[in-house]
Formats: sequence, structure tokens, C-alpha cells
Amino acid sequence: MPGGGLDMLRGAEVVDLTHTLRPDFPLFPAYDPIEVAERFSVADDGFFVRRWAYDEHCGTHVDAPAHFSADGATVDRLDPVDLVLQVAVVDIRAKVARDHDALVEPDDLLEWERLHGALPERCAVFALTGWGERAGNNAAYLNADEGGTLHSPGFSAEATEYLKDERSGVRAIGLDTASLDIGASTDFAAHVSWLPSGRYGIENLARLERMPPTGALVVGGAPTFEGGSGGPSRVLAFVP
Repeated sequence: MPGGGLDMLRGAEVVDLTHTLRPDFPLFPAYDPIEVAERFSVADDGFFVRRWAYDEHCGTHVDAPAHFSADGATVDRLDPVDLVLQVAVVDIRAKVARDHDALVEPDDLLEWERLHGALPERCAVFALTGWGERAGNNAAYLNADEGGTLHSPGFSAEATEYLKDERSGVRAIGLDTASLDIGASTDFAAHVSWLPSGRYGIENLARLERMPPTGALVVGGAPTFEGGSGGPSRVLAFVP
């Protein structure tokens, strides 16, 4: 286990960074609604089972490299070592308060390092935008204008390129919005930059405000859907 092994888990607070998946959870508009149906009940059948139907990218979920790369690793081929990482939380809430299309930029990463030291050798970088507080309200979370364009913060391609080129130990990025890119993006530049490099992303994270800027360990419970482009995930953080 990276960065201190089991010592990091002794006495740690477990913070669940996962939104409960529900039929009315806000979805990126490209995807079909989540459907849930009862198949068996304890009263009638002696056991309880429901059937879920959903696109892979719903709720708190992982984007595998294959999501934006024809020859990229599918979610079942992610290296388990890359699912257990130290995490750096970059707080851009002040920027988002001024601009709903705010971007995580290289300067934000450099400022984090000025305050907290170099990014860990193997880590995830999560952006705390404050957007997770809107997840109970679809309209506020997707934040579409009158023309249907979404407005929410995200990573800039300059930031993802910087991490790839200058901080290659970063294996994952994530944030508390529906997309790695800003909502208004039409070219999905952050996805295109990041995922084909063999790294992964996590979208719709919850409770990032409970995370320290540094020192926590995150476990990304990515599903092993054979050939999948991603999937709903249970993401847990261990905070010393």
C-alpha cells in the first residue's frame, strides 16, 4: 500500500465520497434515465431483488481510459494499485463563487504545492468546487442556461497536461461535478488529454469539504464490468 501502508489506516476517519445512486440523481444529458424495478419481494417471494438499468457513467463513477481512447484500458483492466492512492484536494471554491465555468489551472496546482509541499509520488488530485452541495437539485447541479448550455466547473486541459508532463505520479483526477470538463465544454479537452494517457477520472464525488488538503488515502471501488468504459463506484477516503 502506497505512502505509509497500514499506519495510515490506524485510527483514521472513514469518509464516504460517494453519492447514493438513485433514479433521480442528476445525469449528464447524453445519458438515459436510471430505471429501477422490483423483481422479487420478501413478502411474495421470500427474498428481495431489484433490477437496475443505467448507462455506465452515472452517480459517483470512474471514467476508465477507454472512455475516450479506442485502445485504452477498460474499467476491469485498471491496475488495482492505482485504485489505492494518497489524495491531494485542491480547493477552488472561491473561483467557482465568482464564475460557474471556473477551471482548475496549473497555477492552482502550484499554489497547492506552495502551501503543502510537492504532490505525493503516487496520488490522486481531487478538485473541491463546492458543486456537490447541489446534487440534491437536478436543475442547480446541471445549471443549464436558457439555451441548454450547462455551466459547472472542471479541469482545464492545461492542468491535465501539466500533471501528465510534470507530475507523472498522479494516477487519477476527480471532482464533485458531473464531468471532468466544464459543463459548457463541447470538445471535452480535459477528458481527451487525461484518459488516453492510461490514467482515470472520478466524477460526482461527494463530501470533499470533509477532506484535508493532504494526508488522506483514497480507495476507488471501480467495478469490474468486462470491457466497460467506467461504472458507478464506492469511493472511500481514510483521513488521519
